[in-house]
Parts: sequence; C-alpha cells; structure tokens
Amino acid sequence: MDGGLAELAPDREHPGGWTLLIDGAPQSHVDLADPGRLAFAYQRRIGHLIDLAAPARRPLNVVHLGGGAFTLARYTAASRPRSRQQVVEVDAALVAFVREHLPPDPQAGIRVRALDARAGLAKVPDGWADLVIADVFSGARTPAHLTSTEFLDEVRRTLAPGGWYAANLADGPPLAHLKGQIATAAARFAHLALAADPVVWRGKRFGNAVLAASDRELPVAEFTRRVASDPHPGRVEHGRALTDFAGGAAPVADASAVPSPQPPPSVFR
Repeated sequence: MDGGLAELAPDREHPGGWTLLIDGAPQSHVDLADPGRLAFAYQRRIGHLIDLAAPARRPLNVVHLGGGAFTLARYTAASRPRSRQQVVEVDAALVAFVREHLPPDPQAGIRVRALDARAGLAKVPDGWADLVIADVFSGARTPAHLTSTEFLDEVRRTLAPGGWYAANLADGPPLAHLKGQIATAAARFAHLALAADPVVWRGKRFGNAVLAASDRELPVAEFTRRVASDPHPGRVEHGRALTDFAGGAAPVADASAVPSPQPPPSVFR
C-alpha cells in the first residue's frame, strides 16, 4: 500500500467482523454481517451524527474524506438506503485491497475516487453534500493541508445549506492541535460540538475527538445523550464551554498548517 502495509485481523467475537491494520496500527473495523455495528468509539460517535443529520431512513448525500474499510459509508448505506456517497481515498492500492477482501454491496450507491482528499473534494459540486466526513490519516497523522480555514472553505462550498461537517481529530497533551482545530472550525461555522473521552478532555492521554460543525443549530442534547450511553462513554462540549476550552487558540491557515501530532507508540499496544 502507498500508506503502509495493510492487513486484516478477524474479529473473534463476531464472525463477519474484520479490523483493518496499517503498519500494525488499527485503522478501521468493519462487520460484513452487520454494517450497522460500529466497534471503534470514534466511528460510533460519527455514526450518531449520521443518525441525527436528518430524519431516520432519509437518504443523504455524503462525502467521506478517507476511505479505510468504507466502514461509515457501509453504515450510511445500511441505515439510510438510497443515499448517494462519494469516498475519497488517496491510496489506490488500499482501495483495491478493501474491494477484494471486504467488497461493499455494489448496490449501495458508494462511489470511490482514488485521489488526495482536498483534490477529491474539489470535484464535488457546489452544495451537493448533506454531510462531509473527514477521517484522513497518513502515517497516523492528519495531513497539514486538511487542517486549515482554506480547507474548510472548500468543505463549505460542497455543503448544502444547513449541511454538517464531521471530523475525526487526534491529539494528546497539551491538546494544542485540537484547540487549533476548534478555533479553525469556529472561524467558518456558527455551531460546533466536540465529543471525546474524559481522559482526552483532561489532557491525560492521546486519543480521538469527533468534531461536528454546521451553520444550523446542532442537536447537542441528543448527541450528548448518545455519546454518554456508548460502551466507552464520552463527553460532549459546545458553545461557551467549547470556546473556553480552546483557550484563545488561533485559526490555522494553509501557510502555517502542520500535520496532527504523531501518536505515542503506547496508543496501539
């Protein structure tokens, strides 16, 4: 693979389940027998946003930046039939590997482009997407050009009025990257919410946080309830509390953007 060695590890508790590993690091999990089952905490949190983005079963137009095993695209197709989805994954060899070993339903309406995330986003028509999901990691780090206000300007161009942006972010103490991403999103969207484990919020451990952003009000109460009810309960912050958490961090521009931090080796043990 362009991004490292890809392997599949079977899920011993669920016969249809597989974990995709890149260079030994768990990248995503998929259950071919039950695409509605999301095993990773951050994917469950994005799954909640997919559920809440529109009334149940209503089809959505979704752009997935970062393909992995197409877990969230499969989830959307299962929970919202007739949705139209575009997956943008730069690693063409990974796309071929997943298609061979974990083939998605050919009737699921999932189109895959083997392009850089920002280049692929540029091909999405204005106002097409109800939801843009960013889950892009290269060597366990989000590339710098996917962290800036200019990148979010391109996201906004593709979103329908009132559409949502969701991003999987990763950071550890002192959470400078996460705070910068909150400030960057706040510079482009009117409403934000962030879900993370309590130990990540306290800056005690490296981990994932899921950011939701929109120009329309987000269903924060229901998102909070669902995240708190997860097998690994998380906490959601929004509004003034989220602004205070960001602590005056400045929005990130292309000219100053850097990749997200490298996770410590202990994260994958």
